[in-house]
Amino acid sequence: MRTHADALAWVALGTELLVAQVAALDEAGMTEPSLLPGWTRKHLLAHVAANADALGNLAAWARTGVPTPMYASMEQRDADIRDGSQRPAGELATWVDGSARSLAAAMEALTADQWSAEVVTAQGRTVPATEIPWLRAREVCVHVVDLGTGLTFADLPEDFLTALGADITAKRGLGELPDGPLPDVVSYLAGRPHFLAGVPDLGPWL
Repeated sequence: MRTHADALAWVALGTELLVAQVAALDEAGMTEPSLLPGWTRKHLLAHVAANADALGNLAAWARTGVPTPMYASMEQRDADIRDGSQRPAGELATWVDGSARSLAAAMEALTADQWSAEVVTAQGRTVPATEIPWLRAREVCVHVVDLGTGLTFADLPEDFLTALGADITAKRGLGELPDGPLPDVVSYLAGRPHFLAGVPDLGPWL
């Protein structure tokens, strides 16, 4: 079972991988398609950066007790991604890095009591603030693969893949899982490219 410390460690690792991949992309590289249908790498990175800002709102909620939704509205979330995808590569890379650093600082500042405070996700779920690192870990670790720069689920820690697989299985309401290497099984569950044969297309998750 994943722990709070696990999730924080996965956030740090996923962020490090993401920032390194972004730093290697120039303007042309960022405008290439990501592995997510209809999204360029710029769309994907704008989403990841906006997600860090949004989870920072939840950290502020936990710290202050003042309800602070992740997004003003889902329409605003979509607009932020669309507008962010038009930013120059250097500006977008700065947003990705800066928003990640701000979220890390906001999480580090939370006390034990504040980590226990309840917040509400963009999907309307009421969860303890301890879920914030897990929500972020999923974003950075899955989407660094979605960048399509060569990293795959096999480059992510096995314990993260196990936790992610359990999370997706529960949310999708799946029963028996196909046999195969863990990275391929998790890629299948997440609706990403895999090498498993004879399994249905589940569609993108996250």
